[in-house]
Amino acid sequence: MRLRLLIVISLITLLSGCAGLTPHESLEGQGDPARWQAHKQRISTLDAWQISGKVGIRAPRGAGKTESGSATLFWLQRQDYYDIRLSGPLGRGAARLTGHPGAVTLEVANQGRYQADSPEALLEEQLGWNLPVSHLIWWVRGLPAPASKSILTLDSTSHLARMEQDGWQVEYLSYAEQNGYWLPDRLKLHGRNLDVTLVVKDWQPRQLGL
Repeated sequence: MRLRLLIVISLITLLSGCAGLTPHESLEGQGDPARWQAHKQRISTLDAWQISGKVGIRAPRGAGKTESGSATLFWLQRQDYYDIRLSGPLGRGAARLTGHPGAVTLEVANQGRYQADSPEALLEEQLGWNLPVSHLIWWVRGLPAPASKSILTLDSTSHLARMEQDGWQVEYLSYAEQNGYWLPDRLKLHGRNLDVTLVVKDWQPRQLGL
């Protein structure tokens, strides 16, 4: 009877230890999967933040030409509402992307105000950038977007070093601790027609859902 009870307890412990793994995730690298799951669960509770930094963008424009430039970044997130501002992106002047799922507005200096159902559609149509903004809300925290498959490579601290998801490769070059949370402060995104470098100079994470 005692042996059967020990077996049941062992199985429950094993299953609870794997509960954080989703069928969408494939783990690689030298990190500890259990530490990664604990880190992911804690960072996932952050549903608000304020970020300031710089972003660099490199995009092909046909005929062997490439358009590149940098901009200052301000990003305010409040659960599913976001306010992302870029100052001077690629010589286009200031741009501001605001909204929530299903209703998004893009304002471009000296050009106008545009609306669409998704941020991806707006950026593609108005700026020519095929950028997965809905995924960035996860990627900027060092997490995979939960709704699609991802290949994750962990570093020695069990944080993300690299990630492949939906045709994008994300490299996490460094992390910084802010209010007890380890968050990326330098990352690179490589897409089919776009390369983005993000440097976060100030992270202010918050939890609003508690």
